[in-house]
Amino acid sequence: MIQKTPVIRKCISCKKKFDRVNLLKITKDHKQGIMLKNGMGRSAYICKSKKCYEDSKIKKKLQKALKTFLEPEFIYIFEKEIESYNQ
Repeated sequence: MIQKTPVIRKCISCKKKFDRVNLLKITKDHKQGIMLKNGMGRSAYICKSKKCYEDSKIKKKLQKALKTFLEPEFIYIFEKEIESYNQ
């Protein structure tokens, strides 16, 4: 039987490496814009720790990683997604 090796990605906030399953994926798709959890294109990953979500510079780090400006609507959706992890 073939064993699958985990896909390792780095959190843009704490810079620690995790299995991709344990991270929140934010993707900049050239057709559909910025999406959470799915999509193809430039991606950034954030671990599900409270420290990383509450990082004061997370918006700037996301903009730099995705090489784009984040709209206020996306920030609102992103904050709602974070609240669901903290509960």
